[in-house]
Amino acid sequence: MEIVILAVVIAVVVLGAIGGLVVGSRRRKPLPPPPPTTPDITAPPAEPHVGDEAETPREEPRRTIEEVDLPDGSAPVAVEEPPVVELPPTEIEVPEPTAGRLVRLRARLSRSQNALGKGLLTLLSREHLDEETWEEIEDILLTADVGVQPTQELVERLRERVKVLGTRTPEQLRGLLREELLTLVGTDFDRTVKTEPETTKPGIVMVVGVNGTGKTTTTGKLARVLVADGRSVVLGAADTFRAAAADQLQTWGERVGAYTVRGPEAGDPASVAFDAVKEGKEMGADVVLIDTAGRLHTKTGLMDELGKVKRVVEKHAPLDEVLLVLDATTGQNGLVQARVFAEVVDITGIVLTKLDGTAKGGIVVAVQRELGVPVKLVGLGEGADDLAPFEPEAFVDALIGE
Repeated sequence: MEIVILAVVIAVVVLGAIGGLVVGSRRRKPLPPPPPTTPDITAPPAEPHVGDEAETPREEPRRTIEEVDLPDGSAPVAVEEPPVVELPPTEIEVPEPTAGRLVRLRARLSRSQNALGKGLLTLLSREHLDEETWEEIEDILLTADVGVQPTQELVERLRERVKVLGTRTPEQLRGLLREELLTLVGTDFDRTVKTEPETTKPGIVMVVGVNGTGKTTTTGKLARVLVADGRSVVLGAADTFRAAAADQLQTWGERVGAYTVRGPEAGDPASVAFDAVKEGKEMGADVVLIDTAGRLHTKTGLMDELGKVKRVVEKHAPLDEVLLVLDATTGQNGLVQARVFAEVVDITGIVLTKLDGTAKGGIVVAVQRELGVPVKLVGLGEGADDLAPFEPEAFVDALIGE
């Protein structure tokens, strides 16, 4: 029994010794280094703990309850409005004056037309003008799309005058040819674009033509011509069949400050034309330009539609001008187009486009002879101000050169 008690005592002593060693080892473990003494200015201020002394309050004047505006819900809370951003206004262009515009463009025209004038002068300068030479002169005129009947008339007059003249100097021949070409082109036509009705404004101009002749572009350029002459213009985008035609016309109008009336795509062209004239009257505009759909002259239904547009517009007022746009490069085919359009609407004037890109300036003579109406405007390039009033003298001078 004593042995057992002794063993238990020894075990307790041993366990106590071992526990003391473990505790001692734990106490001897090195502590982590203390935090740096430099204050961290980025760290948030420490929260005060219980028992910390409160900061001494700062001396500030106290306000009474009457001096404090308390929200009572009666006054509306002011909300700051966002600043209004004003878009810069569309810059309005100032078109080039139309007076003498064709004269300024003469050099551009003469580069492509000199083949006609120089060819005729070269042949007429021959010492002996036999039948073969006169046939060559006829060929040059026919190639330039002057037309058969006008060519025969011109050659006949030239033969008579050359025979009477006898000896021919280059200056005499140039003067002779200039006179005869002017007679052929015609100087007695009234080539003014009618935009001033005798009774009330606005003047109404309808622009017609086949697809691809540059009709919408010509309408936009004509607006520039009128604005340059001091007129206010409203554009009617009655070409509702061609995609983006109204956008194109509106862009032309915005550049010179002209207002554009348009309708839904594939809508009724006559309705758009009617609205354009109505708004032109209400706005007090000087001129309303109506751009109609470019349509093939062989499509009977589409030509009837064009006649409908004309009739609807005339419920407001009679048309002052119906301008037919023709591509000068189409030559005699343009005459076929002109005949059909003239049967549907009363053409009052011709606009010849792309006249600078062809040596076939004789189409001026042929189309006037065919329709009995004058060429009033000619397009001589891609520039915005390259549409010019037709001036016979400047045109003939470009044909025969200086």
